[in-house]
Amino acid sequence: MVTSAHEGMHRIFQERPDILAPVFGVLGVPLSEKATVDAVTTDVTETKPLERRVDTVLRIGPSDGEHFLLAVEAQSGKVAGKEWSWAYYIGYLQAKYKLPVLLLVVCQDRATAKWATGPFDCGTRGWTALRMYPLVAGPDNLPVITDARTVAKSLPLAALSALAHARSPECGAILEAIGSTLQELLETGPDTAKYFFDFLEVTLGKSPAGEKWKAIMSTFVSYFPGRGTVRETAYLEGKAEGKAEGEAKGILSVLEVRGIPVPDSVRERITTCTDLDRMDAWLERSRTVERAEDLFAEDPEVPETSSEEA
Repeated sequence: MVTSAHEGMHRIFQERPDILAPVFGVLGVPLSEKATVDAVTTDVTETKPLERRVDTVLRIGPSDGEHFLLAVEAQSGKVAGKEWSWAYYIGYLQAKYKLPVLLLVVCQDRATAKWATGPFDCGTRGWTALRMYPLVAGPDNLPVITDARTVAKSLPLAALSALAHARSPECGAILEAIGSTLQELLETGPDTAKYFFDFLEVTLGKSPAGEKWKAIMSTFVSYFPGRGTVRETAYLEGKAEGKAEGEAKGILSVLEVRGIPVPDSVRERITTCTDLDRMDAWLERSRTVERAEDLFAEDPEVPETSSEEA
């Protein structure tokens, strides 16, 4: 199942491409900081009966060398046969775009990271036809960033560090450092601060690290009066007045942070709903759905009523 953490571990490379240089530095792969980065379609389907999609594909144009493609996969555990899907992705992308391809696998635990490192061999009778070496970023090589000054230099890397170490005792200190940095950024870069506040809330979800982040965020609500962000929605829980509007904005904010398009019909249904129980369910589903329409998949087929009529 696609989770918010899974989405966050690869989407951050699309949305904050400045993370590439420090991550490649951690992995020991040279990459100029002035490289151009463009998102490429993630669809690698050859025939309709079998659909295949890479999590994220980027075209990298370094200033000091040839262009290449970077396929990014978020992996939460060992999956039998997944390595051959990765080999397929590499072969397909290289054949289609006529460019070298690197595969980066982002993991949250050491066992998965160790497995993902490979190498993975395809061959028989003592002959190797193919050998694959993924790049792997995980708890063992992504730094534990707990110093606010270091966070300020590379917020995207700090956010990825929080995701990679979300299950470790160090995560609390990472989140505290990020929170301190974002507090200072509220005056000079409110849009960037909002992005990382919401990104971490959505991707950490209801995990212990997510609860820690919500506690940190609760001190910043006053900076965003009336904005209807995810953190403001949490602040408004228990208050009937204006809650429907706040939850609607919270749902839309989660979908926006996850990069999921919202058709006008879905937006209208969300913003006109006054059933708070139903909206609570939509808010929870917004963290994991793959399409905005899937918010309503489990709804009973009954007319909506306002909370006053219920």
